[in-house]
Amino acid sequence: MRVAFIGLGVMGYPMAGHVKKAGMEVCVYNRTASKAEQWCKDYGGDMAPTPAAAAVDCDVVLVCVGNDDDVRKVVLGGDGALAAMKEGAILVDHTTASAELARELDAAARAQNKQFLDAPVSGGQAGAENGALTVMIGGEEASYGAAKPVIDTYSRFSKLLGPAGNGQLAKMVNQICIAGVVQGLTEGLNFAMKAGLDGEALIETISKGAAGSWQMENRYQTMLNDQYEFGFAVDWMRKDLGIALAEAAKNGAELPVATIVDGFYEEVQQMGGGRWDTSSLLTRYTRR
Repeated sequence: MRVAFIGLGVMGYPMAGHVKKAGMEVCVYNRTASKAEQWCKDYGGDMAPTPAAAAVDCDVVLVCVGNDDDVRKVVLGGDGALAAMKEGAILVDHTTASAELARELDAAARAQNKQFLDAPVSGGQAGAENGALTVMIGGEEASYGAAKPVIDTYSRFSKLLGPAGNGQLAKMVNQICIAGVVQGLTEGLNFAMKAGLDGEALIETISKGAAGSWQMENRYQTMLNDQYEFGFAVDWMRKDLGIALAEAAKNGAELPVATIVDGFYEEVQQMGGGRWDTSSLLTRYTRR
């Protein structure tokens, strides 16, 4: 199987590496060519000067870039991948973007006798590096079945959740849930500090009960140590929450907690923490 990977950021770089290590032919494109050159040195694949050149003759074209506008540029732009793809090829967008964009790309792909899946991921940089991402997918069953061997190389779980756009809607739910959990953990740890509790002993105890969560298991230590220069950036979380809040404005869903936490993240950005991990919500209490 021949695969193109467009976008070699902190997620895409290791994801493309897993595809290559699985024995597939991989051609990469990245806006900053030096990163693509380094990827080729690390993994032995090929690189192309444009998204279109990367996509030629590929069975599956994977995209993982920043936002809706970035996706449109690399997929539908003058040197975009879609027009260069062969008939029947599958475009898989791993970018966290809007459901509206997913439906737009699905329609564009169908018009050219090509296939599309919106497939945002969860698991962060560590999940990408370890090949342990969770992938939420919208599209056709046949398209998912054909692309699954590629997706499996960098994921531990993937599931088709309905038509195009549903993958992005599922990712919105994912981020809404995370926002509430991180804020709850933040408030709990701040309370514990104020109360004079031993944070280590506390988490060892309550993590075994109903309060336990991935965030608690994987972030409590760095939060107690006031360390945030890693992980899923606040800037990215605000982008994702913005997408969810915009969708909620359309469908009538009330998101009071997500709205409040988005405001808290804005405060963290104003503190200079745009690139800090999302667990940095605690700094609102400890650094001001």
